Amino acid sequence: MAATIALVDDDRNILTSVSIALQTEGFVTRVYSDGEAALKALTENPADLAVLDIKMPKMDGLELLRRLREKVATPVIFLTSKDDELDEALGLAMGADDYISKPFSQRLLIARIRAILRRTEAVSATAEAEGEQEPQPVLDRGRLSMDPARHKVTWKGDNVTLTVTEFLILETLAQRPGIVKTRNQLMDAAYQDDIYVDDRTIDSHIKRVRRKFRQVDSDFDAIETLYGAGYRFSDE
Repeated sequence: MAATIALVDDDRNILTSVSIALQTEGFVTRVYSDGEAALKALTENPADLAVLDIKMPKMDGLELLRRLREKVATPVIFLTSKDDELDEALGLAMGADDYISKPFSQRLLIARIRAILRRTEAVSATAEAEGEQEPQPVLDRGRLSMDPARHKVTWKGDNVTLTVTEFLILETLAQRPGIVKTRNQLMDAAYQDDIYVDDRTIDSHIKRVRRKFRQVDSDFDAIETLYGAGYRFSDE
């Protein structure tokens, strides 16, 4: 069954163009031009994923996310402006799964949507298969701890909030410390094979991951760049 994506934005041009692009990729879309209408509809009939603009009249995306989280666990991607780093951080802390800055590539947004849906489906399938068994094991690598079932990351005991895409990239690096992962391998881990993502996108994710870890440890240097080759994780 096709996944249903809710789009919430007061810019009707964005609603129309993104909705058409998603429908072309096989998704079902529902569009809302303000947060109040979206809250009522998504509480009564949740979508598989919601894309929310942060800056909206009546009810902005942050307030919409806060109120949605009281009722449903729908995955959320925020649309932000380039200067909204504080809003991005707050949104992630409140439970958003990812964010993308305007102006954005529709193909990149679709790739992020697919990555989150794959992650959500994998977690649900694992939970069903395990039943009362032990949950998916936590990945411990030196000072790093990653709990895939809870999407939780800590560094030396301090929480680090990552998006789903960032989590998948770091998990791929941390699974085999010391082994170099090419950008193509990291792309395959985070995105669908049929979506083109250029090298700079992976580099940008790595920069953001490093910045987030350095907010809790200014000496963080566990992700190494091998110029011309890729990246590797060191657990020393």
